[in-house]
Parts: sequence; structure tokens; C-alpha cells
Amino acid sequence: MDVLMDLVSDDLQAVNALIMKHMQSNVVLIPQLAGHLIAAGGKRLRPLLTLASARLCGYQGDRHFGLAACIEFIHTATLLHDDVVDESDLRRGRDTANAIFGNKPSVLVGDFLFSRAFQLMSRDSSLEVIRILSDASAIIAEGEVQQLMTTNDLETDRDAYLEVISGKTAVLFAASCQLGAVVAERPENEEQALENYGQYLGIAFQLVDDILDYSAKQAALGKTVGDDFREGKMTLPIILAYEKADSEEKVFWKRVIEDLDQNDDDLDTAIALMNKYNALEDSMAKAREYVEKAITELDIFPDSPEKSALIGAVQFSIAREF
Repeated sequence: MDVLMDLVSDDLQAVNALIMKHMQSNVVLIPQLAGHLIAAGGKRLRPLLTLASARLCGYQGDRHFGLAACIEFIHTATLLHDDVVDESDLRRGRDTANAIFGNKPSVLVGDFLFSRAFQLMSRDSSLEVIRILSDASAIIAEGEVQQLMTTNDLETDRDAYLEVISGKTAVLFAASCQLGAVVAERPENEEQALENYGQYLGIAFQLVDDILDYSAKQAALGKTVGDDFREGKMTLPIILAYEKADSEEKVFWKRVIEDLDQNDDDLDTAIALMNKYNALEDSMAKAREYVEKAITELDIFPDSPEKSALIGAVQFSIAREF
């Protein structure tokens, strides 16, 4: 990731300036609340992917700055909404916006950031850009709703899980990368390759997030271990452990996931069952499969610092601690 950030550091400064400019409002609470999350940052991975993909495709203009800012606004809006839905109190080790400001302001400021995103994309004046980002926004919302439908449902299988994370997470990664080829007016096969690369990267990224929820490394994420477990979310480690469970273990999973009847020892029991059936290791193996798929999609491009940095970004997705 350091290589990627160094490669586009000047571009990222321009994007950050746009982000700070467009989150301003005469309604004082809006920049206060948005700034709490945006200024805290994270690695700006999605905007970085847009910047790097554009450079990979030889783009020399500045359209990708506004689109990278747009991507970050969409991502931040979904985080604000997600934290309300999940009743989360911490993100990256800091109090969430909803924990500080309340649920109603968080939802409404999330709506404001979505609106800012659409203002930025409309200024690009490309119908193709508007289509990509509006489609992605709709799919993200569908993915979040689908996740609600699978929560507490032990009948959720691997395909349903992958459909959820493809929607709620991977589609924005895909759009972030695809836009680089679009602004550079590259041929369709290159645009498709970057879209696929982003999609596979996003799936691997979310798989690792879901694995880390049952890992001691989660403390480095600023979260408590087992947040997904306490909410009854059906992620791949649970799905795999439940598939191999005996009758007594299935009764346990039904109590803690479907009924959400949990006691203080249940998380440790759940992790022990995952380890018994190699559910965490097998989930990581699946993430590695998507990493390899993502890297293969870049074969169409000649070797370059940008290509190496994008390969490094995929490898970061399964090696990261936060």
C-alpha cells in the first residue's frame, strides 16, 4: 500500500482537497459529522484505485480527481448508514459518528454525502460515468438489504454470501478501477479487466474483514472481536463451520445465530468450532483464490510501476492488519 500511495501521492492530495471542499455546508452539523469520519481517513483505498487505474491506462487529465472524491463520498455515506444499522460504537478505534451525534444526524448526513457524490459525477458530463456510479450505488443498497435478509438465517449458503459481499463491498471497488479506463478512453477489454480486477479485490477484501472478526488481529482494527457474531451475521467462517457441524453443534449455532441467545462463553465456543473444522483457514484460502484472479486480470497490461502497485494492493487485502 505504501508503494501505491507514494505513486499517486500528488494526485491524492488534490482528491483530498476536493473532499474537504465538497463536504462543507452552511449547516454546521454536516461538516462536523462528515469530517469526523472523512478526516479520520483510513487508507483511501478506493480513490487510490481510481487514481492508479487511470495512470495505468496512461491518462494525463484531471477528471479522475473528481471521480475519486465521488467514490470516497459514496463509501463514506455507506459507512455512516452501516454503523447506524449495525448499532456500531467504534470504527478504526474511534467512536462512530452515530455514537457521538446520534442515529438521525448520521443517516441524514449520509444522504448529504450521497448527494454530493452525484453532484460530482454529474459535473463530469459523461453518461457512462454516471451509469457506472449510479448502478454501483443501487447495487450497494441492494447488497445491504440482502445482508439484512440473510442475518440470523443459517440456511444462507456460500453462493448467497458471495452475492451479498459482491453487492455491498466489491461493486464499489470494481467501479473505482473501471473509471480509470473510462476516463482514459481505453478499449473495452481493458475496461473489463480493470472492472474484474476491482471486483475480485473487493471480494477478497471483505472475506478477510469477515475472517478478522474472529481473530485477535481485530483489536488492531479498532473493533472488538466477534461483532458479526453478536449481530448474527452469516459470514463465510460461520457458513463453513455450520456445514460440517454435528447435530449438537447445529443446536448451538441455532441458539446463538438464529435466536441470538448468547452468553459470555459462546464466542469462544464459536471460534473453537471454526478452528475444529478449519473454517477460518478455508475462508482465507477462498480469499487467496480471488487475489489470484485479480492479479491475472492485470496480465493484459504491460509491466509498469502502476501495475506493480495494483498487484501490491491486492496482496495487501489479505495481509493487512487494519
